[in-house]
Amino acid sequence: MTEPLIAQRGPYPVAVQVGEDYFWCRCGRSATQPFCDGSHKGTGITPLKYHAEHSDTLYFCGCKHSHTPPCCDGSHNKL
Repeated sequence: MTEPLIAQRGPYPVAVQVGEDYFWCRCGRSATQPFCDGSHKGTGITPLKYHAEHSDTLYFCGCKHSHTPPCCDGSHNKL
């Protein structure tokens, strides 16, 4: 499998904390969206590590087609 599944056709708001690492699910199979739960095993797709430089609310991509991962860029509007 090389194409991710669409987990949601819209972003997930995430309150990130400075200094914390977040592992964004790229495959779309995780039950803990938008974060990885290991469901990608065997897909050839791995999670993306995001390190928060500032505390803020970010909008993590739910469709898995963003060109600015892990954040949403509106790509879900073209699916």
